[in-house]
Amino acid sequence: MTDEEPLRSHERWARLRFSIVGPLLASPPEPGGLRGEIERLAEKPWRHPITGRPIHFGFSTIERWYHQARRARTDPVGVLRRKIRRDAGRQGAISEALGEKLREQYGAHPNWSYQLHYDNLAAQVRTDPQLGPLASYSTLRRFMHRAGLLRRRRLSNRTTLGAQRAEARFAHREVRSFEAEHVHALWHLDFHQGSRKIVTAAGEWITPRALGVLDDRSRLACHVQWYLAETAETLTHGLSQAFQKRALPRSLMTDNGAPMTAAETSAGLRRLGILHRLTLPYSAYQNAKQEVFWAQLEGRLLAMLEGVEDLSLALLNEATQAWVEMEYQRRVHAETGQTPLERCLAGPEVGRPAPDSAALRLAFTTEQRRTQRRSDGTVTLAGRRFEIPARYRPLRRVCLRYAAWDLTHVYLTDERTGATLCRLWPLDRARNADGRRRALTPAPLDPAPRRSGMAPLLRALMADYAATGLPPAYLPKIEDSHLTNDPIDQEEKT
Repeated sequence: MTDEEPLRSHERWARLRFSIVGPLLASPPEPGGLRGEIERLAEKPWRHPITGRPIHFGFSTIERWYHQARRARTDPVGVLRRKIRRDAGRQGAISEALGEKLREQYGAHPNWSYQLHYDNLAAQVRTDPQLGPLASYSTLRRFMHRAGLLRRRRLSNRTTLGAQRAEARFAHREVRSFEAEHVHALWHLDFHQGSRKIVTAAGEWITPRALGVLDDRSRLACHVQWYLAETAETLTHGLSQAFQKRALPRSLMTDNGAPMTAAETSAGLRRLGILHRLTLPYSAYQNAKQEVFWAQLEGRLLAMLEGVEDLSLALLNEATQAWVEMEYQRRVHAETGQTPLERCLAGPEVGRPAPDSAALRLAFTTEQRRTQRRSDGTVTLAGRRFEIPARYRPLRRVCLRYAAWDLTHVYLTDERTGATLCRLWPLDRARNADGRRRALTPAPLDPAPRRSGMAPLLRALMADYAATGLPPAYLPKIEDSHLTNDPIDQEEKT
């Protein structure tokens, strides 16, 4: 037996027994000589398989081992193992009623510690003697382990319906580790609230938020940066840097936070061809690789900044970049056996080239439709009015793209193709007060103004009515009689 091959006690006993009777099977004694060989083995000292002390075995014991191994055809060592007790797995110290009460208590409080279960069970035993005597704490804990009554960690302190569903799912669904087969096939993104406060330029203490983007296969930190707030603006700012530093991934996994589910974020990932995968609510364990990274950031980076009293955001970001690139990326990962840089370069990878900053800014925008004011050619967006160029005045409904945090870049786009037509500017009333206006060119579909006479439909109706032969449906006034040929009217006039 070597150190690389740890054996259970039953296996050790089986090997010792086979080493004693094995030579008799390999070289059977002459007829009548078996008894003498077994007596010789009984007189010989052997080393105990557990303690290592000398031990002797009786004649009948060795004889029984010999016949058991000789009758075995496939596994002579297996038959020499110690038999499992019939009451194995049962604990007589815990009665059936006590075990049932423990299961009932665990069903109501699966998050209790083992000690808390033991103390509450002891209180019930004192009031109800029919439960039987209370076993020791270690016996109770072994019973709970064997019965699968393991302590469950609480996923959330909230009591909402979503939190209850997450608890039930975690209790009845298995959890498995996973890893992408290609570099840049899956990225993880998450925010982390730091354990240190920083001093801002305004003289305020603020707890910063760290944005981290990790590659699933290589564990490479694509980008890490601290911000003063956790918003969609900071998310797109940091994620765009990760794209330009590394590549465009195929998919991105985030939680259900407001910045991750914002309209700008979802639309930007969709336009860039990145599949957005959301973890289940109240199930942070699905993004466990990110949580492990946060533990290293807290345990090493922030621990080395404990002596810095006036920690600023700029200093914190400078220290973070140095730690990420010079230590984290170059340390061998315990699970992969490679550094994140080595594993990223080794591939295989499925990343794509990232666009420029202007294209990324345009991608992370939301799309809204507005009605153009015919009076002055403007639209209202977020309480502000923007001017539409005169060449687009025939459009009644216009499609706008913008980010809620940056109204300096508002774009007019084609609703059907999504192509950017022009950039819109806020209404400048002071500039428009100078009275200068551009001349409007007629629209290509506007006909030239001309007189066409009676409409064709009315002319056809009058012709059809005259063809019916019906009498006139009205009598003209006297002053209009000169338009008729009535002889009475003619005499009156003379």
